Amino acid sequence: MTGIRASDNFHAGLATGGPQKIWAVGGGKGGVGKSLVTANVAICLALMGNKVVVIDLDLGGANLHTCLGISIPDMTLSDYLNKRTRDLSDLVFPTKIPNISLISGAQDEMGIANLKQTHKAKILSSIKQLDANYVLLDLGAGTAFNTLDFFLAADQGVLVALPEPTSIENTYRFIKSVYHRKLKMVEELLDLGPLIDQVVNAKLSQNSTPQDLINQVLEINPTLGGKLKMEINKFRPKIIINQARTQADIDIGHSMHIICKKYFGIHLDYVGHLEYDATVWQSVKRRKPLLMEFPNSNLVSNFDQIVHNLLGFST
Repeated sequence: MTGIRASDNFHAGLATGGPQKIWAVGGGKGGVGKSLVTANVAICLALMGNKVVVIDLDLGGANLHTCLGISIPDMTLSDYLNKRTRDLSDLVFPTKIPNISLISGAQDEMGIANLKQTHKAKILSSIKQLDANYVLLDLGAGTAFNTLDFFLAADQGVLVALPEPTSIENTYRFIKSVYHRKLKMVEELLDLGPLIDQVVNAKLSQNSTPQDLINQVLEINPTLGGKLKMEINKFRPKIIINQARTQADIDIGHSMHIICKKYFGIHLDYVGHLEYDATVWQSVKRRKPLLMEFPNSNLVSNFDQIVHNLLGFST
């Protein structure tokens, strides 16, 4: 296997040490490159000397193993959820890449994608016990509660979008859904349910924004308004634009940042783009990790910059 070295852009002080970090990679639409991003961000982190565990949480449609160049492990999350094993660490499967291990998603039970709350809590608790500097969660597409809850539970939530209208629209829908889910899960804000629903369900063209919601609540209950404002400010998802061909495609990330701030009151941090590159499909066909198979691809520097930015936000 061809090796690549970490870019000089990376700061050695950010590479190792400190408590475990959980990063979740999601998106509003299938086929945008979530697994590609998860696998290659993991490779960048591993090349820096970090111990990384990647978990395929696309339950019922797991394929992260392909991006890492390995076959489906014998034991998956199915075994954990069905109590064939009680220790999540039993599912940790080494890859061919030093410092990267995989926990594969469920492959065999159709209903396993509909996790109960107790199962989610159990998985999240067990994840925090894994021996790793970074745990990367590769989430399924869409806005199912499972996906939203894992995204919210992570230290950083990263969204992947294509520079296409349907992908961008679905990304906005995901942001609104996870934002709604976050506010509705805060016990102190339960009485604000109707007001929160009104703001979240408003169209972009309507003058009903999170700031309007905060102002209304501040007038009624300053303490509750302060809590609401704090929760909104804490929600800072990241965005990656994949398959960018032009400068206009690259600039979409900046536009989405501005729109999210204006209409949702949400800080959407643009952490970088990935150029369109045919080597992506070649690596998938060869069942080889992209950055290891094509170390001279422009995507190497793209991923270097993205991981550098993510590490900067996590400090």
